[in-house]
Amino acid sequence: MTAIPDDTPLTRRKAVQRPGDRIFGGAAIGSGVVILALLAGVAIFLVVKAIPALSAGADEIPGDGGLIQYIAPLAFGTLLGAAIAIVIAVPLAVGVSLFISHYAPRRLAQPLGYVVDLLAAVPSIVYGLWGIFVLGPASVGLGDWLEKTLGFIPLFQGPVSATGRTMLVVGIVLAVMILPIITAVTREVFTQTPRAHIEAALALGATRWEMIRMAVLPFGRSSIIAASMLGLGRALGETMAVTIILSASGVVTFDLVSSSNPTPIAANIALNFPESSGIAINALIASGLVLFAITLVVNMAARYVISKSDLQ
Repeated sequence: MTAIPDDTPLTRRKAVQRPGDRIFGGAAIGSGVVILALLAGVAIFLVVKAIPALSAGADEIPGDGGLIQYIAPLAFGTLLGAAIAIVIAVPLAVGVSLFISHYAPRRLAQPLGYVVDLLAAVPSIVYGLWGIFVLGPASVGLGDWLEKTLGFIPLFQGPVSATGRTMLVVGIVLAVMILPIITAVTREVFTQTPRAHIEAALALGATRWEMIRMAVLPFGRSSIIAASMLGLGRALGETMAVTIILSASGVVTFDLVSSSNPTPIAANIALNFPESSGIAINALIASGLVLFAITLVVNMAARYVISKSDLQ
C-alpha cells in the first residue's frame, strides 16, 4: 500500500477570499438589508397612521358607508387605469422592441432606441398637460364614434364627455408613460437571443417572423412578464398626470368615455390631502396602505410567474 505523503491535503480547504470580494459581498448584503428595512419602515408607518381610520366609525370617514366603501371605488379606479395602460402598452412595446432589435437598420435602430428611452425622462406633469390639452379634446370624436358603434358594450355606453377628461385618456397617457420602461427591458433581452437559435431557425427555412416567434419570443418570455410588471407598478402609483386629467368622483363604473370616472388612489390622495385634517388624513393614509398592498401583491405575483416561466 502506498503511503499518503504528509503534505497532501485530506480535506478541502476553504477558499481564501480577497479583500475586494469581502467588501463587495458585505456591500451587497448591506444594500439588501437597507432595502428591506426601508420597505418595513414604510409599511409600519402606513399601518400605524391608518389604525385610527380603521377603528373610526362610519360617520367619521369621508363619504358615506365607512372606510371600505370609501377605499373600494378608489382601488377599482387604480386597477382599471393600470389595466388599460398595460393592455395598450405591452403589445406596442414588444412591437417597438422587435423592430429596433431585428427589423430596423443599424443606423436607424440606435437613434430610435434613444428616442424611446427619452420618453422616460419626460416629467409626469408634462404628460398630464398633454393629456388634458391635446389628447383629451382630440379624443372627443373617438368617444362619439365608440358610443355610436360600440355603445352596447358597457365600456363605451356614454354619455361621452365633452372635455375628453376620461378614464380612456388616462389609460392612454399611462401607456405612453410606461412604454419606455417595457421597451428598454424587452429590447435588451431580445438582442441577447443566442445567435445559434436564430441561425438554426433561418437555416430550416423559417421567415423572419417565424424565427422571431420560435426563437426570440420564447427566449424573452420572462423578460416580457418582468417588464410588464415594472410598467404596471409605475401605472399603479402614478399621481400627477392622473390628478391633472381626472377630478375626484369616487364612483365605480366601467364606462371609459363618460365624464363620471373612478378615481385612482394616488390621484385622490393628491387632490384631497391639502384640505384634509384629523381622521380624514388617516383615511387617506389607509387608502395609501391599500395601494402599497396592491403593488406588493402584483410584484409577488410577477416573481412567481417569472419563476414558473424560467422552469419551463
